Amino acid sequence: MIVDIIISSLINGSVYALLAIGFSLIFGVARIVNVAHTAFYMLAAYCIYYGTQKLGLNPALCMLVSVVVVTLMGLISYRFFIDPIREHEAAVLIATIALAMVFQEIMLIIFSGDFLGVPPLVAGYRKVFGVKIAYQQLLTFVIALFVLTVVWALLLKTRLGLAIRSTAQDREVANLMGMNESRVAMITMGVSVGLAGFTGAVIAPLTIVNPFMWMPPLIMMMAVVVLGGLGSIKGSFVGAYILGFAEALVVFLIPMGAYLKGSVALSIMILVLLIRPEGLFGIAFEEER
Repeated sequence: MIVDIIISSLINGSVYALLAIGFSLIFGVARIVNVAHTAFYMLAAYCIYYGTQKLGLNPALCMLVSVVVVTLMGLISYRFFIDPIREHEAAVLIATIALAMVFQEIMLIIFSGDFLGVPPLVAGYRKVFGVKIAYQQLLTFVIALFVLTVVWALLLKTRLGLAIRSTAQDREVANLMGMNESRVAMITMGVSVGLAGFTGAVIAPLTIVNPFMWMPPLIMMMAVVVLGGLGSIKGSFVGAYILGFAEALVVFLIPMGAYLKGSVALSIMILVLLIRPEGLFGIAFEEER
């Protein structure tokens, strides 16, 4: 059971980290609470399902195509639905909820509400201390860590990363220093949605694809972001693995724990908001200048 808990924690934590870091990026740069973030995750899962099961394409190729397609959809959504109302936070929140519901209904119309499956990219398993670990699980974990490393390098080692971090810290000063804040926000949205799309593509073989699959990760992602601190990349990374471990403990140690993991995440989020509203690595809330 200990090995099961560790494996589940690492895989779920990596998935939540990818989603939460993408969400934190666009929130930090443009102050956008993108509720539709996990809806793009769902779209990517459907893209890889359609490509592999209906068109018979190579799974690896489908993964790359799905990420590109979802990223383009995210950029189009941002340009026409979010950017015009970006300064009105309540309107953005409502618009992204509506956008997620539209994507859900479109998937219902096209694929109905059936539960669908995607075959693993790598078949087979390996036993570790008597526990079967599927090669697909190992592949998902390795790829997720690789992408997280690439994102870290992008943010800390490139001029684009410097622009993103500067804009997230203070948009007004970034504009005064000659940075195009609107362009940086657009690029950040692309990176953010790309991470969501990539997460959906790699997790599709390990989950059931359906039009409502975006809701449970949304709850966990919000809890991770609140635990780590709004807009904090490091906080999202640490918080993802903390909640991934807590989720695994609930599922494996508590009877019917699979039905309680969402409640546990929400309870942790509420507790953090009551005790430390800024989260583990966030900054204290300040009045807007």
